[in-house]
Amino acid sequence: MQEDKDLQPIEIDLNAAKNGTLDESILGFYGEWIKTIMGAMFGGGPTVPVSVKGNPRQVRDFAKTLGREKRYIKTAAKYGLDDPRTYKDKFKLRNMIRKFEGSTGLKWPFK
Repeated sequence: MQEDKDLQPIEIDLNAAKNGTLDESILGFYGEWIKTIMGAMFGGGPTVPVSVKGNPRQVRDFAKTLGREKRYIKTAAKYGLDDPRTYKDKFKLRNMIRKFEGSTGLKWPFK
């Protein structure tokens, strides 16, 4: 088993779309990195060092969207998809995704 200190750091550039450096392979990696980060947030994966590049708004929107994603998943698991609390968290997640996509030009991988 690989130790955490041997893991390669994840570097996410939130300006990739605006800089013209975004392509399909980067988008694929981006989705996988988000899965890895989410796995670590739920304790189901290794802790990986993450570097997020972008302006303060982009980084804030990224962090908030990750947090909203986690909250929605936890609420859905606890109360089910038809519970009003789950709908409320899903609505908040969708709003945060819109903010993230607007500030970065990137599509959120977990719609």
